[in-house]
Amino acid sequence: QVQLVESGGGLVQAGGSLRLSCAASGRTFSSYSMAWFRQAPGKERELVAAISWNGGNTYYADSVKGRFTISRDNAKNTVYLQMNSLKPEDTAVYYCAVDERMWNVGPWYGYNYWGQGTQVTVSS
Repeated sequence: QVQLVESGGGLVQAGGSLRLSCAASGRTFSSYSMAWFRQAPGKERELVAAISWNGGNTYYADSVKGRFTISRDNAKNTVYLQMNSLKPEDTAVYYCAVDERMWNVGPWYGYNYWGQGTQVTVSS
């Protein structure tokens, strides 16, 4: 059974940092692209960052460019999201997702597997 488990969320002041982790189990994901999405109350789930199977390609939403960094460790079947200079508008539930293609940047409904989400709250 495929399982994605996120961790690292929490409450942080504006300007602070958090590092999210997503550990995958039940299958080896080294050939798949992985991504982080977020969803704030009343808003659609949006793609924050994505990384290709070997880390050679990355994508960032304009709103997080220069502040967030996505990375992966295929030996650990884990993807990370380093979030720096956090803003109140970054407050959302953050989800890890896996797409069985080697590289994909697309909307949420194209992804095959999802984690349960982790809350990130940034206070002003």
